[in-house]
Amino acid sequence: MTRLLIYEPSFQRIQAQLAVHGDGLVPVLMDAAGQLTVAGELVEAEAAAPDAAWLNAEVFESPASRAFMVAVLKAPGLKWAQSAAAGFDHPVFGQVAAKGARLTISHGQAVGMADYVLAGVLDHFQNGPARRAAQAQHAWRRPACREILGSSWLIVGFGAIGKGVAERARAFGATIIGVRRTPGPDPLAEAIVSPAGLVGRLPESDVVVLCAPLGPATRHLADATFFAAMKQGSVLVNVGRGALVDETALLAALEKGAPQHAVLDVFETEPLPADSAFWAHPQVSVTAHASGVTGGQAQRNTDLFLDNLERFINHHPLLNEADPKDVLAR
Repeated sequence: MTRLLIYEPSFQRIQAQLAVHGDGLVPVLMDAAGQLTVAGELVEAEAAAPDAAWLNAEVFESPASRAFMVAVLKAPGLKWAQSAAAGFDHPVFGQVAAKGARLTISHGQAVGMADYVLAGVLDHFQNGPARRAAQAQHAWRRPACREILGSSWLIVGFGAIGKGVAERARAFGATIIGVRRTPGPDPLAEAIVSPAGLVGRLPESDVVVLCAPLGPATRHLADATFFAAMKQGSVLVNVGRGALVDETALLAALEKGAPQHAVLDVFETEPLPADSAFWAHPQVSVTAHASGVTGGQAQRNTDLFLDNLERFINHHPLLNEADPKDVLAR
C-alpha cells in the first residue's frame, strides 16, 4: 500500500486516473489552508506518514506551499518525491535526498524552453526591435538581418532542454556543439565536448545557450574568462539558472560586443530588482523566469507523475531520477 501526499486540487483533477490503483493507493490530501486529511479525517503532519509526494506547480504556487514541504520533510518513511521542476538546486531537494528518498524531476518545461531560445535568437538575428520601431514610426525601412543557416551553436547542458534547442536550431541549418559530462556522440550534435573543452569552443560559437543545472562546478560558469573567449557579435542565452552567469562580468562583456546580445530568462536575484541595469540595457532581452511556462507543460508534468507513480507502486525503474550525489552536492 502506498500513501501519497498530494495537494487536494491536484487530487480532484486526476482522481479518476488515481482510482485505477484501488485500495493500493491511500491519498494524503493537503488543502489550501495546509490541513491534512486521510479518508476525510484530519491528521497531523507527523501522523500522515506518506511514502510518496507530488511536488507540483499547483502546490508550489499555492498558499499551502510551505506547509506541504514541511509535511514532506516530516515524513519519516518518505521513499519518493516527484518534482515539477527541471532542476534540484533548491536546498529543500537536498533535504529530501538526505532523508534517503528518491527524487525524480520533470522535463515538462523543455518544449517551451526550447521554443523560447529559438524565439529569442531569431528576434535578435531578424532585428526585431528595429522592425517594430519602424512599424511604430510608419517608416519604410529595411533593417539588416542575420541568418541561422551556417551559424554555430554551443549548447551547455545537453539534456532534454539542450536537445530540444538542438533539434530546432538544426532545422534552421545551424551546426550544434553540445557540452555535457557524459562522453559519446549524439545524433543531434556534430560534436559533444566535456565541460573542460567548453572555453575552447567559444571563439567559434555564434550562439551560446546555457541550460545546465546549477551546482558547485557550474556556479558563475560564464565569468570574465568565459566572456573574453566569446566571439564578437555572438548571442548568449540563459534559461538554466541565474547563478550560471557572473552578471557583473556579463555587463562588462556586453560593452565589448562579446556577447553582442544576451537573452536572459533567469537571474541571480529573482524577481529582478527594479533598479537592475538589465531592464533597460539595449543589448539585453529580459523575461521573468517564464521560458517553460506554456500551455502543454502542466499536462506533460501530470503524465510523468502518473507514469512514475505506477512504476513506484510496481517497483519498476523511475523516469528522470536524479542522482542523490548530485542533489546532495548543492
